[in-house]
Amino acid sequence: MSIGAGLQGSGPWLPPDSRRRVEAAHGAVSQSAVHCWWSHTHRCLPGRPWLNGSYEALAGGSTVEGFEDFTGGILEFYDLRKPPANLYRLIQKALRAGSLLGCSIDVSSAAEAEAVTRQKLVKSHAYSVTGVEEVDVGGRPEQLIRLRNPWGEVEWTGAWSDDAPEWSRIDPRRRQELDNKAEDGEFWMSFPDFLVQFSRLEICNLSPDSLSSEEAHKWSLVLFQGRWARGATAGGCQNYPATYWTNPQFKIHLDEADEDQEEGVGEPCCTVLLGLMQKDRRRRRRLGQGLLSIGFAVYQVPEELAGHTDAHLGRDFFRGHQPAACSDTHISLREVWGRVRLPPGEYLLVPSTFEPFKDSDFCLRVFSEKKARGLEIEDVVAGNPCELRPAEVEHGHQELCSLCEELSGKGSEIGADKLKQVLDGVFSRRTDIKFDGFSIHTCREVISLLDSSGTGTLGPTELRALCLKVRKYLEIYQEMDPSHLGTVDAHEMRTALRRAGFSVSTQVQHTIATRYAGRTLCLDFDGFVACMVRLESLFQLFRVLDRNRTGVIQLSLAEVSGWRLESVHDTALFSTPHFRGAPAREAAGG
Repeated sequence: MSIGAGLQGSGPWLPPDSRRRVEAAHGAVSQSAVHCWWSHTHRCLPGRPWLNGSYEALAGGSTVEGFEDFTGGILEFYDLRKPPANLYRLIQKALRAGSLLGCSIDVSSAAEAEAVTRQKLVKSHAYSVTGVEEVDVGGRPEQLIRLRNPWGEVEWTGAWSDDAPEWSRIDPRRRQELDNKAEDGEFWMSFPDFLVQFSRLEICNLSPDSLSSEEAHKWSLVLFQGRWARGATAGGCQNYPATYWTNPQFKIHLDEADEDQEEGVGEPCCTVLLGLMQKDRRRRRRLGQGLLSIGFAVYQVPEELAGHTDAHLGRDFFRGHQPAACSDTHISLREVWGRVRLPPGEYLLVPSTFEPFKDSDFCLRVFSEKKARGLEIEDVVAGNPCELRPAEVEHGHQELCSLCEELSGKGSEIGADKLKQVLDGVFSRRTDIKFDGFSIHTCREVISLLDSSGTGTLGPTELRALCLKVRKYLEIYQEMDPSHLGTVDAHEMRTALRRAGFSVSTQVQHTIATRYAGRTLCLDFDGFVACMVRLESLFQLFRVLDRNRTGVIQLSLAEVSGWRLESVHDTALFSTPHFRGAPAREAAGG
């Protein structure tokens, strides 16, 4: 049998459809044939350079990652020494859903690998789970599980094996249904014996596209793509409350409860599988960057915030709400997963690295038994800076206004060089802000924003407006520096921009951190003012160009050259689909 498989490469992560490729090549295949392939792959994958790259790409990996690469599914792992109480039911539902299940016996040393136990089980060997059944033994229910050794021989010889006396105690018709005496590697055993003899169970839950059988109870899939970016969306875990809220946020709507509810469970619930995968980390080993510790948290959205998708939920929300569910721990694996049961409703998903300020791309997959809807929460792009009023201008920064009048002369105007001298003279004496002088570029940006006459200079009226504007920037700057370090952290810029009347996308947040904060992820007062002035200029320019107030503009090459947009970073604002009111992006689903 030849197998076709789509693997993760350098492009976007997409679930492959390996089973359909098998059927296309050889016709429909049985469940047992797929499980045979599963077990064969489990044994062979670590020794074959089939993945993108070389043998080095496999070093330190896991066979379970190979299952995901071949199927596009989400993998669950259960330690059979500490099994959940409902594990048998989980296996039943997984088999009905067409999932692939494998189990193995751990070894304490390499010498034990492939060793055969007294009851003919092979250690460190990949068995597949092919069925579960419950039989009546003298009025007492007995749970059985069917396994397959991919060798096609060497079978379990304990209770419920092919010739075991237990079969004589059940109804003959039932025995005939389950009877399997061929030496084909497939055998039954009791579920309690299974928990004692085996160490781990792995379940690969397949995406809807990977299953062609109409009989399978398919999962519904919602797929989110995202990125943790230093200074913008890399907030770390809940141990870092100052930055945690800046992590990417996604919302899912669970409208319908599962059809078959577990006994003893009060209110109807929805079963959800979550898989958070960090992408392309192994190829960064050469740069000394390995796998990050990652995890996720799930929060129930209160009624008053239902439908809230136009802005990140802030620090106060996370201070006042505990997660409804979360991953067991942040761990350095390519993917972490979790199975949760949640009442129908709206939920917020927050994926994170353990430490803040760690860059990485990721994908977050949500499998649910009933169809779920997903949205990425994104700030609506808007720019409404405070309009200046004459009364406020008159009560501006008196020292600054006095220096402006002194340097410009009565009724005259000043250019960028003199403006720099004025601003530096005022702010260089302050000890509560980090300030090494305004750059000439910042001064030119200020003049470009306030110069109503087009002369490239500022007159007395414009200087008074500048006084108020700089005073406002200083107030916000100091408010965002509660530790009095004299700088503003890049992750506080989202809040600072809101105080100034701006709301920008995550892409622009990242641009601001890169351009104005640099490696330290801190903005001094010059960088802060330059950022605010540049944003206001761009929003002002956009309003001029958006003559029909549609929220969308088109620029010709000549117009771009004429307005001298000086950096590709600045065009990030114009790349937003709808400038005023960009909707939250809907997640891919299936």
